[in-house]
Amino acid sequence: MPAGYDVLLRDGAIAHVRPLRPSDRRALHELVDRSSERSAYLRFFTGGRNTAHAYMDRVTSDTYCGHALVADLRGRLVAVAEYIPVDSGTADLAILLDDAVHGHGLGTLLLEHVALDAAEHGVRELVADVLAENRSMMRVLHDLGLDITHRADGDVLHVSIAAEPTARLRESIASRDHEAERASLARVLSPRSVAVIGASRDEGAIGHKVLRNLLDGGFAGPIHPVNPNAVEVAGLACHSKVPDGVDLAVVAVPARYVLDVARDCANAGVAGLVVLTSGFAETGQRDVESELLGICRTAGMRLVGPNCLGVVNTGARLNASFLPHRPVRGRVAVMSQSGAVGAALLERLDVSSFVSVGNKADVSGNDLLEYWEDDEDTDVIALYLESFGNPRKFARIARRVGARKPVLLVKSGRSDAGDRAVRSHTAAAATPDVAVDALTRAAGVIRLDSVQELIDTAKLLAAQPLPRGSRVAIVGNSGGPQAMAADACERHGLVVPELPPGLLEGRASAALGNPVDLTADATAVEIGAAVKALVEAPEVDVVLVVYTPPFGSGIDATRQAIAEAARGTATTVLACVIGHDDLIDGHVPGYAFPDQAVEALAHVVRYAEWRRRPVEPAASPASVNAETAREIVRTELAARPEGCWLSPAVTALLLRCYGVPLVESVEVDGSEAAAAAASRIGLPAVLKAVGPVHKSDIGGVRLNLQDPDEIRQAYHEMSARIGPEMTGAIVQPMLPSGVEIIVGGVNYPAFGPLVMVGMGGVLADLLADRAFRVPPVTDAITMINELRCAPLLYGYRGSPPVDVTALAEQLERIGRLLEDLPQVAELDLNPVIVTPGGAITVDARIRLRPCHPQPSPLLRHLR
Repeated sequence: MPAGYDVLLRDGAIAHVRPLRPSDRRALHELVDRSSERSAYLRFFTGGRNTAHAYMDRVTSDTYCGHALVADLRGRLVAVAEYIPVDSGTADLAILLDDAVHGHGLGTLLLEHVALDAAEHGVRELVADVLAENRSMMRVLHDLGLDITHRADGDVLHVSIAAEPTARLRESIASRDHEAERASLARVLSPRSVAVIGASRDEGAIGHKVLRNLLDGGFAGPIHPVNPNAVEVAGLACHSKVPDGVDLAVVAVPARYVLDVARDCANAGVAGLVVLTSGFAETGQRDVESELLGICRTAGMRLVGPNCLGVVNTGARLNASFLPHRPVRGRVAVMSQSGAVGAALLERLDVSSFVSVGNKADVSGNDLLEYWEDDEDTDVIALYLESFGNPRKFARIARRVGARKPVLLVKSGRSDAGDRAVRSHTAAAATPDVAVDALTRAAGVIRLDSVQELIDTAKLLAAQPLPRGSRVAIVGNSGGPQAMAADACERHGLVVPELPPGLLEGRASAALGNPVDLTADATAVEIGAAVKALVEAPEVDVVLVVYTPPFGSGIDATRQAIAEAARGTATTVLACVIGHDDLIDGHVPGYAFPDQAVEALAHVVRYAEWRRRPVEPAASPASVNAETAREIVRTELAARPEGCWLSPAVTALLLRCYGVPLVESVEVDGSEAAAAAASRIGLPAVLKAVGPVHKSDIGGVRLNLQDPDEIRQAYHEMSARIGPEMTGAIVQPMLPSGVEIIVGGVNYPAFGPLVMVGMGGVLADLLADRAFRVPPVTDAITMINELRCAPLLYGYRGSPPVDVTALAEQLERIGRLLEDLPQVAELDLNPVIVTPGGAITVDARIRLRPCHPQPSPLLRHLR
């Protein structure tokens, strides 16, 4: 286990879990002394405290052979847990908690950490003896989420716990993490009292603006201005230091004073700190920011910022920010890493709450997703991020949250600026931005390119029901803009269906196709009636109203008619009122231009389709030998610790561990060996150079060689042309023709693995026809069908259809390989020749790199 983790407890407190150190001996004895006689008896049976003290001497001795973790809370050691291997695959389990921390979830959390660590070290079974009367301990063990059995022996229960993680453990951990995250942020976003540290009498100062916003917003709890140089500010009596028991402290003092202020807040028992001050990591002062975070974590305070705008909760009438305008209450929760973007979003969106995270030293998008998931005031979550702290955790949380509430994301930095030294087709194509796309797609997150798109999409989601499908009826008074809307629908994959005759009565002179052009003289009543008829039509999922003012009854009457017709319907309704971009009557989103409306609608339709899609269980491919594969990787990296490209033979061994079909290949180091190999495996044969990545570009591939002399000649010519870069060659039998596909993968230290499929062979880079997924790959057929070249697989212009199922299975197997082996940095199978009889790889390259072991995704901890 690393040096330690900060962890959240059930009530939102922060503890620090770390390995036991010999220097903890005194603190462990003090823990025993603080324990009640009852606790000592339940833990150590009749030996009580005497046995407990002897136990503490043992775990801190030089001969101790177990694995022990301790937990510190507010700088004091309050718990210890351990497992001690007793034989192959079995270990004894033990735990002791300070009486003062019972009921806070610390014992459960420590047992999670111990069980996960034990499983990683090959322990299959944890055993413990528990007094039958110790019902609370048995409840904790049963609630853990692992498979548990026990047998009674008098007053003692012999307990056996399977250390292998289960689906129930994953669900239990996610539930406990969610509960802790919500509790930790509750007093930050719904505080009972607020202190403004640095509340100035200068009306232009940030501290004064925050105080004024709190007062003007009508915050109902106590507000404490803190300024040792003032008696009162804005009519409120000032404090020289933050008073005890304050939930939220907003810090607006110069950077050089922030650490001292944070210590004062820690001593006063503040629950959350919002640091508006700049001058930390964004200016290179990372050590100071780390020290600030350390103060907060030790004291159990959550930290928002530093270098941020503040926090807002319109339901609690909390405006603890220095924003120039008052936020309007709505149903969208907003997080922004950029202050400027955050201010723009709050000016254009009605919000439930808003958090400006600034440098994101502690509170991040992951934390806020957990909080907003159950927030009754929030229907839509909008995020502006400049960086991911823990992208894999983000994906796990966002997938769960997105099943209930849409999550919108604008992630800056789409450019592919980087110096990655990659040599595979896949790694060159799978840029970090592609990884973000795949990650968000898998999680159902609506990724957007601009803040304007985010505003447009959030407006629609917050105001209207999700579309039942993609069929759009377009109705309005102007043919040109309606045609533009129809064209935009087609570009975005939306359907503009023909409408049944007689759907709209009384408009015989209008063009009653779809779009429905009611002509420029259509009145508000007529437009409203048309909308009403369309929202009730079973052939229509969405009604898009396109109105060009000032024709007909004018803009005000027409907007009112649209709103009335849309009220109470289960059909999605949105409007394009040319030149006007606002909400109509609070529930119909309006857009200034047709493209703007349709783009927002397309995002929402795709999200609704994702919500309706059944969750595909991750398949576990048969005939996988992961342990042998790991041993191959360990052996290769032991020989070349800096990383390496695997030889063709080792590449083949590794792929066969995952059941990936490979053409027979023979490595050769000269022309005679090549001729002999071809005679053995069968003619005609293929000769390929080993060494260059793009062999075809430099004459490193010769096909359909008919006899040994032709093979010898080909080897001599190839070697002379390529030179020293050619380190040998491989000989393969010539296969029947088929569709050439590339299957590939990369592993990013932060984002994890990514699987790619695309048009293969020499066209792989030219056509850039690719699709990506985050494994496990549960929709391989869908992934393949996203390719522009997909028709080639199903029989194009008389060619026979090929075995798409076999290709899909390869994608699943490569996904499993990448999940099991994070050391596989790059992988190319190119081409995979797909024929009616299957899919076989004829050329494979794998690069290994050393990587630090990643903590289990089940291990609960703060960043």
